[in-house]
Amino acid sequence: MALFQYNAIDSSGKTLSGTIDASGVQEAIAKLKGMGYFVTSVSAAKGATTKKTESKTTKTQTTTKKGGKGLSINIPLPFIGGGKIKTKELMIITRQLATLIGAGLPLLRSLRVLKEQRRGAASNILGKIADDIESGALFSEALSKHPASFPRIYVAMVKAGEAGGALEIVLSRLAEFMEKEAKLRGKIKSAMAYPTVVLFVTIGMLTFIMLKIVPTFIQIFQDMEVGDLPTPTKMVIAISKLLTQKAWIVVVGIIALFIFYRILMKIKFTRYWIDMIKLKMFLFGPIVSKTIIARFARTFATLISSGVPILQALQIVRDTVGNDVIANGINEIRNRVREGEGIAGPMLRTKVFPPMVTNMVAVGEETGQMDAMLDKIADAYEAEVDAAVAALASMIEPIMIVFLGGIVGFIVISLYMPLIKIAMSLSGSSGGGEGGGE
Repeated sequence: MALFQYNAIDSSGKTLSGTIDASGVQEAIAKLKGMGYFVTSVSAAKGATTKKTESKTTKTQTTTKKGGKGLSINIPLPFIGGGKIKTKELMIITRQLATLIGAGLPLLRSLRVLKEQRRGAASNILGKIADDIESGALFSEALSKHPASFPRIYVAMVKAGEAGGALEIVLSRLAEFMEKEAKLRGKIKSAMAYPTVVLFVTIGMLTFIMLKIVPTFIQIFQDMEVGDLPTPTKMVIAISKLLTQKAWIVVVGIIALFIFYRILMKIKFTRYWIDMIKLKMFLFGPIVSKTIIARFARTFATLISSGVPILQALQIVRDTVGNDVIANGINEIRNRVREGEGIAGPMLRTKVFPPMVTNMVAVGEETGQMDAMLDKIADAYEAEVDAAVAALASMIEPIMIVFLGGIVGFIVISLYMPLIKIAMSLSGSSGGGEGGGE
């Protein structure tokens, strides 16, 4: 048993603080809730006997001096034993943790069980979280120490679940949320797989033509001492020589463009306009927009249903939506809500969200079923994303075929234009010679 310091609110709204004996934080919270208190914080009391753990990512090397005495040197090696829990694995861990807690196992024991079932980064991080909880930290506090593995939405929902005594329910919602997000991403990736393959085949074919076929024609033109070449032929030859003789320029150019793009994405002003272009982009813009709205609605609904306060939920959604244009709209909504307005009115004024979204949010506010309405919005837009991606995949196939055919056709015509011109001149001179002989 250990002694824990707590802060709580009783049924009359009075703030209380004191100490309580318990074997762990979760037991202390359970005892306080059994007394009718709303727990705001629990931590190990000073001087209490608790198991101390170290979470330093260091590696110790021992060297021996003359005389046989050992010298312990701590060398920080942040990349050894580090890493993070992958999204897919975190989804499984969350589902299993909800099941174990629902079956009656204490949180600490559940984490130990999951730790033993895993290897690598997941086992290491789960072990550290369990040690922190055993030392008196709340589950959400322990999770917040590993932001690379547990995003803000995860920590916020767990914190709300702890405060409301519904950790099992919150973890189940988190698992469902992550499963739906993964399902949506999987559908988009699978639908775009074929166009991506076609694109790479096109690039490979064009590269082969430029590196192997065009140089052969260049040699033919030189052997035939062709003089002035047509402009399209000069363009094709110039590209071929660039790829064969100065390929490093192409590689450096691609890398430079990538670095330049990353720099632009770090500047707030340029990032905003790039995100605006993504939303307005031909063919892909509607899919990007619908995907972001579906993510916004699903995340917001999950946070609200888990007991996260509206302002905090809006802040988390703003930071995780992944597009500055829509994030600015959400920030404007948050500012208006802080001043006492509802959500639907400011959402309509931002002109970022479609009318259907704002109307359904307004109905959710009026009926007190905001989370249910947001879930319906997410379901509707995820279905629209599925349909749009399928339509895009069917459109891209003929577009890529026409594009490939056009490029190859242009190259072929460009290469044969000088030969046709030579053949026509030879034919003309031959006809003229015969006429002169008669």
